[in-house]
Amino acid sequence: MEYEQTFRFILILGIAVIVPIGAYHRIKSQATGEKLDRRQEGIFILVTLRPIGIAFMAGLVTYMINPALMAWSSVALSNWLRWSGVVIGITGGLLLAVTFKTLGKNLTDTVVTRAAHTLVTRGPYRWVRHPFYLATALAVVANTLVTANWFLALTGGITFGLLVLRTRIEEEKLIERFGEDYKEYMKRTGRLLPRLFQT
Repeated sequence: MEYEQTFRFILILGIAVIVPIGAYHRIKSQATGEKLDRRQEGIFILVTLRPIGIAFMAGLVTYMINPALMAWSSVALSNWLRWSGVVIGITGGLLLAVTFKTLGKNLTDTVVTRAAHTLVTRGPYRWVRHPFYLATALAVVANTLVTANWFLALTGGITFGLLVLRTRIEEEKLIERFGEDYKEYMKRTGRLLPRLFQT
C-alpha cells in the first residue's frame, strides 16, 4: 500500500519513545525489591491476560519488522482512517506517559498494592480510576487502525476486555487497603471515562 512503510515507521517511532518511559518507571517502582502475589488476580486472569497480551505485542513487532509478514490478517482501511489511528495513538501515548509519572512508586503490573502504596487522586486519576486501561484501549484502537490488522484488533480487544474484568478485583483490593477514602473516590470518578454527573 502507498503509505505502509510510513505507518511502519510511525509505529517504530512511537514504541521507541514510550517503551523507555515505561521501562524507567517500572524499574524505579521496583526498587524496593518487594514481591507481589499475582495469584490474587485469580486463575482465569492469570493464565489468559499475559499470554494474549504477548500475542498482541508479537503481532505488532512482526508488523514493525516487515508489514508483509502480517498481510494474512490485514484488512482494507482508508488512509484517513489509518491516519486517525496515528492521532489516537499520540493521545494514548501522552496519557500513558502522564499516568506513569503520576503513579510514581505506586506502579505495579497486578492488583496487589505495595507496602508503601498511597491513594493517587491527582493527574489523570482526578477524572478516571484506571487511566492505564484507558490508554491501553486507545493503543489497541490506534495500532489496529494504523496497521489495518484484524489479528491486532482481536488480541488487543481481548487483552483490554480482560483488564476491564480485572478492575473488579483490583478495586476490591483498593477498598481493602484504603476503605472509605477509596469508596468516596469511586463516587466522584468514572472507572474508564470521566463521570459526567456526581452520585
